[in-house]
Amino acid sequence: MLPEDRLHQITQRFEFLEAQLNAGAAADQIARISREYAELKPVVEQITQWRNARDAMAEAKAMLTDPEMRELAEDELAGLQEDLPRIEQELRIALLPKDAADARPAIVEIRPGTGGDEAALFAGDLLAMYRRHAEAQGWNFQLLELSETELGGVKEAMARIEGEGVFARLKYESGVHRVQRVPETESGGRIHTSAATVAVLPEAADDVEIDIPAGDIRIDTMRASGAGGQHVNTTDSAVRITHIPTGIVVTSSEKSQHQNRANAMAVLRARLYDMQRQQADAERAADRKSQVGSGDRSERIRTYNFPQGRMTDHRINLTLYSLDRVMAGDLGDIIDALTSHDQAARLAAQE
Repeated sequence: MLPEDRLHQITQRFEFLEAQLNAGAAADQIARISREYAELKPVVEQITQWRNARDAMAEAKAMLTDPEMRELAEDELAGLQEDLPRIEQELRIALLPKDAADARPAIVEIRPGTGGDEAALFAGDLLAMYRRHAEAQGWNFQLLELSETELGGVKEAMARIEGEGVFARLKYESGVHRVQRVPETESGGRIHTSAATVAVLPEAADDVEIDIPAGDIRIDTMRASGAGGQHVNTTDSAVRITHIPTGIVVTSSEKSQHQNRANAMAVLRARLYDMQRQQADAERAADRKSQVGSGDRSERIRTYNFPQGRMTDHRINLTLYSLDRVMAGDLGDIIDALTSHDQAARLAAQE
């Protein structure tokens, strides 16, 4: 049974927020009210749809006693009995607790793992894949840091992606991505296996308390250069920030030193926020069985097999023979499947 008391509380809260917006909320509250209103709106629409279907079923059952309306009522009941379980399931999903970070922009960090030059080249391929996916979604993709190898691979890449539901969609990408293919430098045609790690962190919101005392950080200005890197002409604009208590080091080497400092601080806040979230998750559920994998960066989550044109996500045993589309940024089927799996697991945990 669905929790009627909770449904009533949600609709009452929604109507209260709507009344505040219509009456002209105070300027310092309008953003918060609008955000909560937007979050509740799809849930209330789902509640209304479920209530309408339930009421329609009750009316159809009542008509069964009327000989003249019986046939019509039976037809309507057949359709409602088919639709109502789906509508109820969609409402249960809408009622699942939201991750407060789901609506946040994401910081995506990519680094090569085992495999030398081939791992660095694959890291570059992943960076291009996420850029294409972001562009296809209409998201804003901002490259914060890029360090390249002489062969055009990636030593380290960091990007900020902003748009609707970015972190909610990309958070399942954290982990080890393994590739199996014949490197261009391989004369014998042998398949090599290498890997790259991806970390997806939610950007900390302004109202999230991330305390970074000035004495806890060391800021160094560096000369940005490197073979095959972004900056052929060296500058003194690169910034490196070290968070002394945790040892976290963040760099940014765009052209503006002021922008580099802002970028690096945003990434540092995101990493500290991620540490807080992981600690809270561990305290709530030591085994984290309700998650799609553990989110641990050491966990192998996916294999990209180029000779077979195959992508396999090991967490949900999903295999797609459309690797070209995946590498071109078409991640919708994968992300949808991971989201559905996560929702099903969380629903089961509530029962």
